[in-house]
Amino acid sequence: MLPDADELAEALLDLAVPHEDINDVVRMGRRVRDDPELLHALKQAVEELVRDMGEIRGMVELGDLDWPSGPLQRFFPLYVLVAALPQIRAHHRDRGVPTEVARRTLADAGRNVAAHRRTYGTGGMLVPRWLSLHFHGELYQLGRLQFQRDRAGRRAGASIAAEGFGHGPGDLGLGLHIPDYLGPLTPDACDRSLALAREFFVRHYPEEPYRVATCASWLLDPQLREYLPEDSNIVRFQERFRISHMATEPEDDTPIRFVFGTGGDVPLDRLPRRTVLERAVADHLRKGGHWYVGHGWCPL
Repeated sequence: MLPDADELAEALLDLAVPHEDINDVVRMGRRVRDDPELLHALKQAVEELVRDMGEIRGMVELGDLDWPSGPLQRFFPLYVLVAALPQIRAHHRDRGVPTEVARRTLADAGRNVAAHRRTYGTGGMLVPRWLSLHFHGELYQLGRLQFQRDRAGRRAGASIAAEGFGHGPGDLGLGLHIPDYLGPLTPDACDRSLALAREFFVRHYPEEPYRVATCASWLLDPQLREYLPEDSNIVRFQERFRISHMATEPEDDTPIRFVFGTGGDVPLDRLPRRTVLERAVADHLRKGGHWYVGHGWCPL
């Protein structure tokens, strides 16, 4: 189920795992292969991950490893992903997904590892359950953005229906996500990604008609307009969406993590102020404000 050292190292390279982490992951991989308890946990996690491959189901956990805290526990979800590679690659082949799209999609595993090291200074996976979408055929990287085969929620669906788009709660809608480490969020890059998405899902999932894209992100908080220029990439991104509703509970840790690459426990006066966005996020919090996730949608 888990490849040997040479093949494991090659798989990690394919998944864009940072080079500095590969030796440790390969070394610990032998322990996973040789320990019956770990191997059983790996098998169960892979079976859960690949069950009903390609169906829309949402995120699942990548193994609940009852093991002492440490690098093996932090990297265990990565072994689950590697072991599931044959199944997700078979799904991509069955759907005719281009190899470069498949490669860039699954490379989000490496981005997750890099984000863990940036946040905590150690190897591991920051949000491993997020990768269950990629390795189940539910999410694809198409240019600058990622698109998730999904269904509109109650409030977003009601907003879409009110605009006369013939869609409502529970109907198909592409979840739009903005990955880190991929350059600026320019209008041209977003236009290209949306064009790629329109073509991709018609061709590879023709039985699923997608007419709208939904997005839930702190980048849709209208308070950002108070700090950013009107022609900034984020403001231009906001203009694409019709807001269905705003979250009622603040999520201040989310912009701190994405903008500064750190957890929310860093004192505000220690956050850097090098860019307009850094100053916007930090200054708003210093003034006692909060950041909220906006839920929006746009026609495809």
